[in-house]
Amino acid sequence: MSSDRRGTHAVKLAFEPDTIDLAIEQLVPLKVLRPGAKESKKYAQIRGSIKAIGLVEAPVVARNLDDAAKFFLLDGHMRIEALKDLGIQRVECLVSTDDETYTYNKRINRLAAVQEHSMIKRAIARGVPEAAIAEALGLDIKTIFRRTRLLNGICPEAVEVLKDTSAPMAVFDILRRMGPIRQVEAAELMAGQNNYSVQFAKALLAATPDAALAVPRRKPPKRDGQVSTEQMAKMERELASLQTQVKSFEESYGVDTLHLTVARGYIRKLLGNPKVVTWLGQHRGEYLGEFRSLTDSDGEGTDRTIG
Repeated sequence: MSSDRRGTHAVKLAFEPDTIDLAIEQLVPLKVLRPGAKESKKYAQIRGSIKAIGLVEAPVVARNLDDAAKFFLLDGHMRIEALKDLGIQRVECLVSTDDETYTYNKRINRLAAVQEHSMIKRAIARGVPEAAIAEALGLDIKTIFRRTRLLNGICPEAVEVLKDTSAPMAVFDILRRMGPIRQVEAAELMAGQNNYSVQFAKALLAATPDAALAVPRRKPPKRDGQVSTEQMAKMERELASLQTQVKSFEESYGVDTLHLTVARGYIRKLLGNPKVVTWLGQHRGEYLGEFRSLTDSDGEGTDRTIG
């Protein structure tokens, strides 16, 4: 009788169980920061965070099989540059068992406004002064006070819809002008469209009837060309119809992404051939530029707002 041996296969760990302390000079970066990266607001926030509270997220490295004293830096290039600028010479690193950087640099979820609000509230509850938080995040202290009040007047159901999204603070200011039921409807419309822009939120507010507002509008004298309530309602119906159409495309998103990823890998392989690059440079320079832009790194992996 044959036995099922699938349960005997050990699952390969993605990382070594323990972090290691390394000198920064042992790290070999796999990419160069883009020009102007150190002048960006993001870099200033990372540097300020490390200076104020230390490194929160360990950089990811892979062992160099040809030189045991060196490690490839897979993720955390901005953090390492910030450490250098601060005169810090050693860092705790997470060791990956795979030297592939795709996992760290693609489709990263950035810190959402609701998550940042919760983080700041927890820090304040633990006794961290608002001024220290502002310094760590590279923000004005008035902005910190504003972010602590982000969810005032927002119903829990709308918060649940938007908690992991990229909705900016101004969107919550607009939602606050709506009643609870309308807040949920607006949040679901934004999520359905994957559109969390302030302009879209303002359009939803404009399409909201007075009865669904937190404070009814003061009715100005009617002017020629003014949008009527009926027109607003029609716009909202069309918006809901558009949302349904968008959802129909979501089913093919995963397959399309896979095809694009495979195509991108193929183009990268072509550009690894000097003869191909030379021919493109001589005969199809515009193609070469586009191919290179497609294969460039999409940005710093998990270097989020907090170091």
